[in-house]
Amino acid sequence: MATTLLAEYLPITIFLGIAMALAMVMVLASFIAAKQKPDPEKNSAYECGFEPFGDARSKFDVRFYLVSILFIIFDLEVAFLFPWAITLGKIGLYGFWSMMAFLGVLTVGFIYEWRKGALDWE
Repeated sequence: MATTLLAEYLPITIFLGIAMALAMVMVLASFIAAKQKPDPEKNSAYECGFEPFGDARSKFDVRFYLVSILFIIFDLEVAFLFPWAITLGKIGLYGFWSMMAFLGVLTVGFIYEWRKGALDWE
């Protein structure tokens, strides 16, 4: 029994072993073949064209996080609405009212955040 269970996982183990070995070979080959002496131009700031002038670990206003949480909530809502709408004919009234309860909870959370002033920008 235990040997048949292990035999079923043998192809997966072999695949993972080959994948890890191939990844290591590629990393080592890049270290061997590539030039490892970058010039100062390569190490300079390249995204915006000038050197950073402040600490990257500065504090952000909490409203940025609240807006991002709202985006995630409504993004998930849309992700759940598409399969629900496609299968609505099969799941019937129970599926309909389950989704209405889900949307109700999201609406209550949105109204709470709106009333607390999380969406007001000064």
